[in-house]
Amino acid sequence: MKPNTFLAAIILVSGSSQLWAAPAAVSDAAGSNQTIEQRLSVLENLMRNRNLIQAELQTQLDQLQDEVSQIRGVTEEQSYKLEKVLQRQRELYQEIETRVTQVYEQSKQLQPAVTPDSATAQAVSTDLSENEAYDRAVALIMKDKRYDAAIPEFEGFLKQFPNSVYIPNAHYWLGQLQSIKNQDNQAMVHFRTVVDQFADSNKRPDAMLKLGTLLQKVGQSAEAKALFENLIKEYPSTTAAKLATERLSKI
Repeated sequence: MKPNTFLAAIILVSGSSQLWAAPAAVSDAAGSNQTIEQRLSVLENLMRNRNLIQAELQTQLDQLQDEVSQIRGVTEEQSYKLEKVLQRQRELYQEIETRVTQVYEQSKQLQPAVTPDSATAQAVSTDLSENEAYDRAVALIMKDKRYDAAIPEFEGFLKQFPNSVYIPNAHYWLGQLQSIKNQDNQAMVHFRTVVDQFADSNKRPDAMLKLGTLLQKVGQSAEAKALFENLIKEYPSTTAAKLATERLSKI
């Protein structure tokens, strides 16, 4: 082989090995071509950008904290107003109960003795419809204040319309009337009927409160406590639950 031919072969082999070699990374190439001052300048720019981003994030965080504080303030204000409303409801509830008791005592003193003839006249009419019979019994309480007369009306209603949607209400009113007359055992029977048999009745929370109060009155504190706790658990937002909480604290 001639010298020139041998040299050409060496150059060819060298060139092909360079073609097969992996290319250097751009950053490495750039880094190798940068001076120390240029590299420091790049790092300073990176740090500056990071600081700007952190400052912006901190500003957004501060704004979010301000908004959360404002929302918390509004929530606390609304909670305070709601508690005042509930407190007023509890006061009205107790006031109504007290007034009903007072009116009953006054009416009992003013009512004439009932003779057999008048008792017959006050007998429950069987000619009334379900709604009419219920409205008549309620009117004896709310309008006429004739509590003694309302008791046989509701008892007759229970017998005459055993499948009525007003059955839990009738039991509740009978419990109320007999509780006012200090007939605690009879009252508890009616309140317990509402509690145990009419889970969907809107009278159930109040019946649970009344039953628990009577149980506490007759010395059955353990059962009263359990009933109050169930009332608070099942109906936490009701006035009856708030009153149960107060009475539970006294057991």
